[in-house]
Amino acid sequence: MRCPKCGEQDDKVLDSRSAREGLAIRRRRACLSCGQRFTTFEEIVKDTLRVVKRDGRHEEFSRLKLMSGIMRACEKRPISPAEIDNLVDDIVEEIEQRESSDIPSQEIGEMVMRRLEKLDDVAFVRFASVYRRFADVNQFINAISEVARSPEKGGAKSPMFWRTF
Repeated sequence: MRCPKCGEQDDKVLDSRSAREGLAIRRRRACLSCGQRFTTFEEIVKDTLRVVKRDGRHEEFSRLKLMSGIMRACEKRPISPAEIDNLVDDIVEEIEQRESSDIPSQEIGEMVMRRLEKLDDVAFVRFASVYRRFADVNQFINAISEVARSPEKGGAKSPMFWRTF
């Protein structure tokens, strides 16, 4: 490791510890040339996640873009920023656990919809209207009717109803 003071590459590791909840290693080092002590961190470099768009293009996965879409759906709803952040963390974790580093955008949309349906009906319908590209008001009304008939509200809704509209 190059010394931040003199630039020499010869150093000695004085101490190694687990850091960041086991996701990194913290090393305390000393330069053998000038004696300067400094700290380094080692982390696992994950494969870059790529989103496969509907038209076949590939795009680097963006947590910020995912967060932005969910925040738009949850705008002016009684949903805290912490709830949105947890929802995004949950989705990112599910994506990272996949074997492939490529994920179709449709799968991400389905993950979001499953979670929003449990969190807030209005946010769910808002997201579905953009994600499913409702062509007319009737599709929008049908989606709202399905949410209104959900089991929590006394109706009988199919758990994967959004795939039908």
